[in-house]
This record gives sequence, structure tokens and C-alpha cells, in this order.
Amino acid sequence: MTLIDRIMEADSGLRPQIPETPLERSERLSADLGCDVWLKLDHLQPTGSFKARGSANKIRVLGDAARKTGVITSSTGNHGQGVARAGKLAGVKVTIYLCPQAPAAKVAAMRALGAEIVMVDGLPLDAELEARRQSELQGKPYVAPYNDLDVIAGQGTLGAELARQADDLDAVFVNVGGGGLISGVGTAMKALSPRTQVVAVWPKASTCMLDSLNAGEIIQTPEYETFSEASTGAIEPGSVTFPICQQVIDEKLTVEEVEIARAMRRVAEAERWMIEGAAGVPLAGLIQVAPQYRGKKVAVVICGRNIALDLWQRAMTLAQ
Repeated sequence: MTLIDRIMEADSGLRPQIPETPLERSERLSADLGCDVWLKLDHLQPTGSFKARGSANKIRVLGDAARKTGVITSSTGNHGQGVARAGKLAGVKVTIYLCPQAPAAKVAAMRALGAEIVMVDGLPLDAELEARRQSELQGKPYVAPYNDLDVIAGQGTLGAELARQADDLDAVFVNVGGGGLISGVGTAMKALSPRTQVVAVWPKASTCMLDSLNAGEIIQTPEYETFSEASTGAIEPGSVTFPICQQVIDEKLTVEEVEIARAMRRVAEAERWMIEGAAGVPLAGLIQVAPQYRGKKVAVVICGRNIALDLWQRAMTLAQ
């Protein structure tokens, strides 16, 4: 089955567990930026993030044996919440491996959904590699945050919705971490709305996929603290997202932390939403290149709202 076939199958199979989120025009941002700005509101997903899509799809396609053993995953927060929710709804036990940097509020949310939490010293990639090792030792399926075609297909349902909601988009701006979201959305747009440019945006503090694309192979590069905490982490060697990103990304942008913070503030001022840094990244990218999209219709994926209050306050202070 091709990836677009998987996406379209997930697009029908995930309902009503995963709702179709609205695509709404921002009058304020359209006026300020000189282009027709539409916001894809995936922060309205039940867990507050697009990650609910991919994790729910992976749990949905599990075989009977896997449902009995339970699953293992790793996450900095949003993916873990998605897997925990999907597991709770399906009656599947979920164990999540985390690094100490995982936001406390997100860890608490995962526990509240019934997940077992295992802390691993080190960086997010260390937790991810340990989770994969344990899945092999224990014989339990691993639900990858991005490196899995079923997960990517679930994220791709966002693109299928976009194509239904607006078949005349000139561009869609998407944040990139491990590449699962843009792989799915990009694949859907290339098949269903090929006129739409897929614009990838990274925080300058975390550019592993960008650096790998520029190098022509997956490489590890330094990571720094960023408001876009949900998209941080190195790319797993051999990730299936890498060749997909090579095919579907049309334009690449990077944004500074102050640009992310100001984008978050602009959404708060224009729409009265408190979004996480990862959701501010693609809007910051659009703001950066708005003159080249003047008069055009563009969508920005607002991918999540799960941000700690103290981090939000720091961003607002920087944005002034």
C-alpha cells in the first residue's frame, strides 16, 4: 500500500476518535501580512496536538497479539499523550520512555491517561533508542514518534483535510522536527493539491532534519534550547521520514527564538489563543517571507497548544 493510500484509509478509519479540525481565516494576520492567511487549528485536537493523529492510527492498525502485550513508545510530551489516549480508548497498555527534560505538565497528562512512565538519563534520542531496545527485549510493538509509516499516515490526515477544506491554497507552512508531520502533510498535498507549495520551517536551535537534507544523508547536529520544545531531538538513523522529506518539501526556512516568540504573541493578540512554540514556528516562517506571498492564499499549521505557563511567559517577555 502506498503512503497516500494509507493516509486516505486513515482519514476515514480514525473518525470519530480524531476529529477534523477547522481551517479558519485570520482577518488580523491577513491584513497585517498582506496575504490571505488561514490557520489549521490542530491545537484543538483532544490532546492539544496533531500528534493524536499518528499515534491513534498506529494503535488502530495493531494486530490482536500486539493489543494484548501492550506497546512501548518514547516522547518529549505530545506524542506520548497521543499514544496514552489512543491506548486508553483501545484498552491497550502503554509504557512511555522519557528523558528528564520532558515538560512536567505533559508527563502528568500522560500518567493521568493511564500510561506507565520510565525515565532515561540523557537526551530525547537516548530515550527513543532505549525504548526501541526494550520493545525488542520485551516483544512489544514500538510506536515511533515519527519513524513509522502508519504514524506518518495518521499525521497525513491533516493534509487530506486541508485539501478538502481549501483546494486553492498557494502554500502551507509546517514546523519540522523528526519530519513525521511534514512527511504526511506533504504527501497528501502532492497527491490532492499539487499546486500547493509545502514550506518547511525549523527553529534555528534545532535543525537536524534540515542539516541532513542539506548533507544528503542523516547526520547528527547540535541541539539548543528552544521555545519549539515539541520539535526538538535528533533524527533516528534510517528514519523513513528522510527520503519523504527529500521529495515533498518545496521551500526551507529557519527562524530565531525571538521570531517564534513574536509569532506566538501575534496569535494571542489576533485570535486569543495561547499556542506552543512549535506552533509559532511556521507562522514565524510566513511572517519572514510574507512579501513573496502577497495576495496569495496560505495555510499555517497550528500544531499544538501544550506549553508550560512559565515558558509562555518567557516567550511573551522576549516578544515585547
